[in-house]
Amino acid sequence: MFKNVYNWIDERLDVTPIWRDVADHEVPEHVNPAHHFSAFVYCFGGLTFFITVIQILSGMFLTMYYVPDIINAYASVEYLQSSVAFGQIVRGMHHWGASLVIVMMFLHTMRVFFTGSYKAPREMNWVVGMLIFFVMLGLGLTGYLLPWDNKAYFATKVTLEIANSVPVMGPVLKELMQGGTIVGAETLTRFFALHVFFLPAVLLSLLVGHFIMIRRQGISGPL
Repeated sequence: MFKNVYNWIDERLDVTPIWRDVADHEVPEHVNPAHHFSAFVYCFGGLTFFITVIQILSGMFLTMYYVPDIINAYASVEYLQSSVAFGQIVRGMHHWGASLVIVMMFLHTMRVFFTGSYKAPREMNWVVGMLIFFVMLGLGLTGYLLPWDNKAYFATKVTLEIANSVPVMGPVLKELMQGGTIVGAETLTRFFALHVFFLPAVLLSLLVGHFIMIRRQGISGPL
């Protein structure tokens, strides 16, 4: 059945050459852990992407139950964890995955730096990679407020004060993030919109560019 469906789609869209191009792409020997133990460090990027996919999928599940307002936000998270089947597991995956993806991105960045993979002709991909890093940090920051508990509230207040300390643009940046004079309903709404819509859109765009450049430029040389 699946083969018939695939053949029907392939006859109209000719997807087989695209799939074969991806599946048959040769991987350099120094990236194969079976030949070189040091090749494991080249897996950090792939692991980061894998965790990112888990974050996206688990986040989509969480938005089915989360209510982004100051009256119901905490209660919706509590309901998700206590009453929804596997809700506590999925939220735990998303919560700990947020920290793990930052750790993996840091390790991936260090690997790229210490192996000189940021040098010509890959300078633009290094810049794109750093932008992805900052977007990931932004996702972690905006997601931290969403449970709307005491820890999230006061941690966000500290973050906003740090933003306020930025020379010249600090007060404007703080007000833009806060949405008003206090951390309240507008702050939660803005953080939710950034976390669910704006930052993921930017992230996916950067990832597409990142992968296209990796494919065209190839993987950098061995350690």
